[in-house]
Amino acid sequence: MQKSDTRKVGPRGRKVKILATTGPATRDPDMLRRLFRAGVDAFRVNMSHGDHATHADTIKAIRALEKEFARPIAIFCDLQGPKLRVGTFKDGKAVIRHSGHFTLDRNPEPGDETRCYLPHPELFGLLDKGQRLLINDGKIRLRVIRADENEILCSAEVGGVISDRKGVNVPDAEVPIPALTEKDRRDLTFAMEQGADWIGLSFVQRPEDIAEARKLMAGPNGERRGALCAKIEKPMAVRRLDEIIELADGIMVARGDLGVELEPQEVPPLQKMIVNKARTAGKPVIVATQMLESMIENPAPTRAEVSDVANAVYDGADAVMLSAETAAGEWPEEAVTIMHRIAKQVEEDEAYIGRVRFLETPAEPTTADALSHACMTIADTVPISAITVFTGSGSTARRVARERPGVPMLVLTPSTRTARRMALLWGAHAVVTKDIGSFEEMIAKGKRMALRHGFGTAGSKLIALAGVPFGTPGSTNLLHVVTLSGDELDKHGG
Repeated sequence: MQKSDTRKVGPRGRKVKILATTGPATRDPDMLRRLFRAGVDAFRVNMSHGDHATHADTIKAIRALEKEFARPIAIFCDLQGPKLRVGTFKDGKAVIRHSGHFTLDRNPEPGDETRCYLPHPELFGLLDKGQRLLINDGKIRLRVIRADENEILCSAEVGGVISDRKGVNVPDAEVPIPALTEKDRRDLTFAMEQGADWIGLSFVQRPEDIAEARKLMAGPNGERRGALCAKIEKPMAVRRLDEIIELADGIMVARGDLGVELEPQEVPPLQKMIVNKARTAGKPVIVATQMLESMIENPAPTRAEVSDVANAVYDGADAVMLSAETAAGEWPEEAVTIMHRIAKQVEEDEAYIGRVRFLETPAEPTTADALSHACMTIADTVPISAITVFTGSGSTARRVARERPGVPMLVLTPSTRTARRMALLWGAHAVVTKDIGSFEEMIAKGKRMALRHGFGTAGSKLIALAGVPFGTPGSTNLLHVVTLSGDELDKHGG
């Protein structure tokens, strides 16, 4: 990636990040540019739709934006996952009667109002009496009366129109299917070849799902390629959340399917719990789905949607996500602009930092954690313009972000891969620079980059955090407070 200044698009002025989904409404390079200018920090490529050629063009256009604006941009490739679906119907659809009986079976013939084909043999014999089957995003709710190897007889608690290949959710059982389908494996190989920065793993149920994906993401010599985000959208994942968070690089609160499989009132406290656990572990956490849903068709959001986005920001989420609002909506640029404004308004609230720090994140007994905590304390005590973090892998930046300091974080790294991943980290503004070799060079470069990228003016104080010897992974052991002066801005440096 080109190493030059970023004056075309300066710091966003907010700490939470915006992840926007690409799609038919936003594949045009000019629209992607407009979304980036409006505030997008990372783009989501939804592998459930479109083909590899289309996605490759989108990724190429995003990488061109990086060169144009000299700003690292994360590409988040979201895998479809093992979606369960019913078969087809004689007339393309049928009506299931309220309180009537309905059977799902292994007969591939088209269905009717009494039965349909379920092309998932692993479900037969798995379900017990009283468990639920939810069809078409929960619009149809079935309760199991009896299940064997060939049929699942249900009572329709909520009937309605059922049509070809509608999705099926099984909230009360751990379905013994792999987290990665053959399509997912092909899509994951494509994403790694395209240099995706983040992979979204859908319908995670167990820690083993993370391990399986991690193996497929490894390079030819076993090196890690891309960061892995576990999407929490199944009750089974919630039950094993701590183990999943430990193995994943990031977490997404995917409220779509989570809201289908749980009662609506259960989702808000779960969202807060998942955000808190991910933050405590120092893993980036994204809140997603239906955040500005009405803006798919309307140029302004509802007041409830504004509050929803604001609450996610107040909770300290690292990023908030737009789905169909930018992928297929009529007002994609306006949706990004509104989300940016909401986040800025919340973060300008004097109570904001106190609110995001209600969660205690006690430092681990390591030098790196102690110094990261000290950065926050110093910034609370002394007028600091920014925390400059020198890092190779990004781990030091994640530690600092975990503390939710009251000032922005300027992340300087020689790794383009690391800089891109920082696009989903709270408070981080990453810049790709040449590596440093001495304490004096570190201080000079930290001052110069802070001035160049708008993180202070002459007289501002800056915290520098790094590790000695420089370039050694996991060596964070140095914290220094410096004062900026105007003559340190060397336009040829970096």
